[in-house]
Order: sequence, then C-alpha cells, then structure tokens
Amino acid sequence: MYRLHIANKNYSSWSLRPWVLMRHLDISFEERLTPFEAGSNWTPFRTFSPSGMVPCLEDGERTVWESLAIVEYLAERHPGIWPADEEARAWARCASSEMHAGFSTLRSLCPMNCGVRVKLHHMPDALAGNLARLDELWQQGLTRFGGPFLAGESFTAVDAFFAPVAFRVQSFGLELGVLSREYVERMLALPAMQQWYEEALAEPWREAGHEAEVQENGTVIEDRRLSS
Repeated sequence: MYRLHIANKNYSSWSLRPWVLMRHLDISFEERLTPFEAGSNWTPFRTFSPSGMVPCLEDGERTVWESLAIVEYLAERHPGIWPADEEARAWARCASSEMHAGFSTLRSLCPMNCGVRVKLHHMPDALAGNLARLDELWQQGLTRFGGPFLAGESFTAVDAFFAPVAFRVQSFGLELGVLSREYVERMLALPAMQQWYEEALAEPWREAGHEAEVQENGTVIEDRRLSS
C-alpha cells in the first residue's frame, strides 16, 4: 500500500493535492501526518522526504516527492488521474502546471488556513490580476469541456491542483464570477474535501509562522477551529 506523508491539514495546500485525488478516486494509502515545527518547517520532513518538503509518496522502497511528480507517478498506475480525452488532458496538464508554478501573489497574500475567515486589508493589483486569471482559466475549462469539473464530467488531477484555492476562496471571501463560484461550492461539497476540512478544524496544532501570514494581510473575523 502507498504511504502518503503530509503536514497539517489546516495549512498544507501542497499536501491536499495528492491526498484529495487519491481519496476521491479510492486509491488506498496510509496517511502519515507530521506537523510543522515552529522556526524550522522543513527539518522534520527530511526523515522521509529528500527535499525536506511535503507531500511525499512512498511505494514500497520507492520514494516520490513533489505533488506534480506524485500525480504523474499515480497516472502511470491508475485510471482516471487525467482526463481520457486527449484535448481535455492536454488542457488539464497545462492548467495544473500553471497552478503549480504560478499565482504567487494569491499564495502569499491568501495562504491556506482552512479554519479561519479573513477580511483582507486591501486588494493589491497583483492579487486582483491573479484572481482575474484564475477566473478566466476556470471558466474556460468549465465551458470548453462541459463541466461540472474543470476538464469534464469527472474529478481529475487538475481539480486536485486547484482544491487548495477553493479553501482560500472560502477563507478570504475572494470574489469570482458565477461559474467559478459554483465550481468552488461543488469542490467544497465533495466528501473528500469535507473530510479534509473537518479534520483540519479538529487539529490541535497552531504554527506561529502560518498564523502570522494570515494576520499580516488581513483581519481574522472568525476562527472555526477547535480550541488548542
């Protein structure tokens, strides 16, 4: 059985991607969660991850790290990771790669923190640009391939890559077009996403660096996590 190493569900957007994909597609795995440590986020992960980062997948004696590499590794072994249609698959890979490498302002100003609701201090032009591109990309996929998911009727890797954005939209009240808002609601309603969210709220850990990232750019107006 696969072993998937992840970090805090409340914070770790990178961990969410392979986790939600494998859970939604019923690919069996053992979850190993190692919480972030204050002041040294990467050090604890060096015991299992060559890069010292999560997620990291173990398959017997083989170790696969980086979310995009993990997805491609799984795609060689399981159906349904990428769309069956060649055009949709090409688009899905492009969109996933864009998310993997881009949207830096969205990442930095709206870090994933599932349990809080935040009012941003202001909307910088760079963040507005990221949201406009996100909206454009999502609407393109939903209209071109017919929905309800980004590359067609089935949840695939491209949806997994944007799953953390759905939590960011919820936490920060980010404004998007109608089709994109409906897509976020569908994503948040998925059983795998609901499981991740509920387990994130129940986590006892608070990591000062991740908490400070949120408070630096906005005001926390609600915290739905269980008391630590």
